[in-house]
Amino acid sequence: MTGAKNFALAVSLHDVSPHTWEASEAMLRDLAVVGIRATSLLVIPDHHRRGTVSENADFQSWLRDQQSAGHEVVLHGFYHWREAGADDDWKCRLITERYTAGEGEFFDLNYAEARRRMGEGRQMLEDAGAELRGFIAPAWLLGAEAERAAKDEDFTYTTRLGGFLDLRDGKWTPSQSLVYSVRHGWRRTVSLVWNAFWAARLQSHPLARLGLHPPDWEYKKIREQALRLATEAAVERRVIRYRDWIGV
Repeated sequence: MTGAKNFALAVSLHDVSPHTWEASEAMLRDLAVVGIRATSLLVIPDHHRRGTVSENADFQSWLRDQQSAGHEVVLHGFYHWREAGADDDWKCRLITERYTAGEGEFFDLNYAEARRRMGEGRQMLEDAGAELRGFIAPAWLLGAEAERAAKDEDFTYTTRLGGFLDLRDGKWTPSQSLVYSVRHGWRRTVSLVWNAFWAARLQSHPLARLGLHPPDWEYKKIREQALRLATEAAVERRVIRYRDWIGV
């Protein structure tokens, strides 16, 4: 890809569900004000087992409205939760409990279970009117067997923290996602510095990514920086949904 017009910005809203609906709406309103009117909405079918999308007709209607307005619906796990296992070693616990607070659902699922959850999640969201192309694992933790399941479920792409993967041909686009960690004050401070650093460093990369989570909007400095970085990136880049990167 060559030429400034081929440089793109993809903004994704993670953990969209009936339980984060109000926060997600607020984020979309604020993004629209600064010119970001196309995003990828990463939807959880049964967020922490607290009730499915299929049980909430109003939320389904809202998803259809967002899709009609130009946003994209992406399958984002199924429960967004991973039960800790008795056999988990220290490395597994570090990744799935410390890094992601127990939400690495597809980190080590076997093929059959991964495909079952993907299939059920896809059916639920498609029944709600969504047109799905992508699957993105919670915390971007997609194990090898789950990646194979995503291919066999005919998802066309996935993303990891460090890039975008076309599942059809295996093409990898390096693209570090800007993302915030807000669980503790020190994490918020580090996130602000880290994202400013990466935003500057990645200016020459064709695909820029900004991943946002509902709790981010509870903190003024995080919200303000995220909107500023999105605004600045959009000046020189096309604002796209993830699916637009590979034209599907």
